[in-house]
Amino acid sequence: MKFGGTSVGSEMALVNLTKIVSIDRARKALVVSAMSGVTNTLIAWMKEPGPSDELLETLRSKHLDAVRNLINEAQLDDLETKLRVRLSGLRQAIERFGDPTSREMMNDTIASWGERLSSVTVAALLKANGVDAVAMTSEEAGIACTGAFGSGTADLEATQRNFAKNVLPLMEKGKTPVITGYYGCDLYARPVTFGRGGSDYSGAVVGYAINASTIEIWTDVDGFMTADPRIVPQAQNLAEMDYEEAAELAYFGAKVLHPRTIEPARRKKIAVMVKNTFNPEHRGTKIHELKRGSGKMLKSVAMKPDLSIVKVYSSEIAYRPELVTELLDAINRQGTMAFAISTSLSTLALAVPSGEVNGICERLHALRNGQVEKLTIRQDVALVCAVGDDMLNTKGVAAEVFRVTADIGANIEMISEGASDVALNFVVPANKAVEVVRKLHKNYIGG
Repeated sequence: MKFGGTSVGSEMALVNLTKIVSIDRARKALVVSAMSGVTNTLIAWMKEPGPSDELLETLRSKHLDAVRNLINEAQLDDLETKLRVRLSGLRQAIERFGDPTSREMMNDTIASWGERLSSVTVAALLKANGVDAVAMTSEEAGIACTGAFGSGTADLEATQRNFAKNVLPLMEKGKTPVITGYYGCDLYARPVTFGRGGSDYSGAVVGYAINASTIEIWTDVDGFMTADPRIVPQAQNLAEMDYEEAAELAYFGAKVLHPRTIEPARRKKIAVMVKNTFNPEHRGTKIHELKRGSGKMLKSVAMKPDLSIVKVYSSEIAYRPELVTELLDAINRQGTMAFAISTSLSTLALAVPSGEVNGICERLHALRNGQVEKLTIRQDVALVCAVGDDMLNTKGVAAEVFRVTADIGANIEMISEGASDVALNFVVPANKAVEVVRKLHKNYIGG
């Protein structure tokens, strides 16, 4: 059971969490995010460091205040002692923050502290309500991680071995581990975060490591929808989805779930339930392996705004295959995500976040030997992701989608089809994207 920031971010949310966990008698492990706003507070402090005492007191008070009315005085005193121990570790990390040689490492270390504080707080509340909970950091549980700071990847097999020693014995004794989300540890025991929203991924990693029957992601929405209800008020809840459908929607715009959540679950065919902490009776969305052939051309439509298209021109692209690798390496060097890629004889085009265009251009211009002959930028575009059942093998889907797009006067700037069996992705001008989503939803989903 993974509980997100809003699910641990207030007194009411914590009451709901306690009820949800207490009612479910299954053996389980919990993964918790930082309380709402805490990670942002830590990141803001790192950008403009101020007095550490003020930061530490703010964090201490926030966590104590959230449960002050929910536990007795002795339990509150015990929690305060545990919070002070955790905060002393944060103070030590802050004292090392000024070392420029380890700035990226320290960024991840300090950013991980929200989860360290929330796990202690949630465990204390559960224990006060009869659940034999024990707070565990990712280090203590053994979430192994590889990759760069800020975008780590869990080593699933190593994590499973560690959990067999550190976590499963506790569960077998009837205890409920409350584990920090958002980060794992590399071979040198240094915290490496999974990126913003990465606690969903942590939840799936823990589910994989304990061979869970189900992974529950508790959030503040009723699961996946046929479209963003802020754009399409008639959007409906999706009762179930295939792993690939959910991953595509999460990656290309739906903010319900971190897209990397799906892979650990899919590997072991563990069902993922997306549920609402504030509406626990709602069925939510079940993500599992589905047979193809629902009969519906589209199941959901999402959009990702604030993108630009960067076009790289070089006559060498077709004749030097390694050049594409060099170009992509330059583009992605700072962790830039390309949401669509297209190539031609002498052009490489990518849809990237608009805020990262300047850095991309600088890195491309720095390539040696004049490999980049010209760059052009198409700003103010958005990517539309249309998800359906077995779209690659269903005749005429692209034609229908593009006909609707043309009918409202939206020019298609880029197309990505064939890479996924369940998704058709294309880029349109930003000022037409909402209209495209609404029209596709009305014509092929309903409402």
